[in-house]
Amino acid sequence: MTAVGETASGTASVPVVTCLGVPVTAHTREGAARRVVHRALHTREAREAHRSAEAGADAPTGSDVHLCNAYTLALGDRDPALLRTLRSAFLNLADGQPVVWANQLLHRGTALPRRRVYGPDLMLDVLSMSQGTGLRHYLLGSTPEVLAALQREVRRRFPRAVLAGSCSPPFRSLTAQELRAQEADIRARGADIVWVGLGTPLQDHRAAELSAALPVVTVAVGAAFDFIAGSKRQAPSWMQQGGLEWLFRLGCEPRRLWRRYLFGNARFVGGVVRQAALRPAPRASAPPARPPDVGTGLTGRREKAR
Repeated sequence: MTAVGETASGTASVPVVTCLGVPVTAHTREGAARRVVHRALHTREAREAHRSAEAGADAPTGSDVHLCNAYTLALGDRDPALLRTLRSAFLNLADGQPVVWANQLLHRGTALPRRRVYGPDLMLDVLSMSQGTGLRHYLLGSTPEVLAALQREVRRRFPRAVLAGSCSPPFRSLTAQELRAQEADIRARGADIVWVGLGTPLQDHRAAELSAALPVVTVAVGAAFDFIAGSKRQAPSWMQQGGLEWLFRLGCEPRRLWRRYLFGNARFVGGVVRQAALRPAPRASAPPARPPDVGTGLTGRREKAR
């Protein structure tokens, strides 16, 4: 699987910075959608070229995209398996406004977007941009009722978008046979982009597994299915922009989400403070000709936007 930022090409460069050990590409909303569409088109071309190539040619690989909010990063801070998944991902995006603010604090020397890449917005933008390209979308997750409502809404908004198929897996651990059958269905339907809405961290692990097994782009997109389908209410825009979406969702589902936000938010803030404290201070005695420090981790690393 391709590491973040290592395969992009083009003229405009996009910073990749670390937040709690996770490399996050600082795309704008439009830039992120274009990146996903371009990658899916590139993967489809590689897949078609492989079909006509001589036997023995290397098969193209997939690419996994993850929408990272404060909870995702806090969970990765204590879950080594999730951290490995995110660190080896093709692309991580700042889904939460607090993640955007944390990156601005931790990487003050880097020009970063002021707004997040919100999962539902990314999904809608990619569906819109992919119209007329022939890209085929597959929906994985949620309930049959939500998937049916989601497909109706997608067809209403984007009549030229191609929905290849969908799957609502049971709410339990799947057997190896069930996972292989899921992959076989995605392959048989010729999917190019697989939207994975299974909840964190399951959706992140599954997106990585699918992109390793199939030449597709997978996007772990959180609650986007419910929001676009209309089965759950979204926070008002002023709460989203103010980083208070978590408070709105907590008020809507307190019994399910109180542990997630109480402990997750605290761990995220603690991790940001810890990373800020470990950031090397500028060297006052450094010769003027030397460039200033750019911070720790992957700060200063850049992705070329396709």
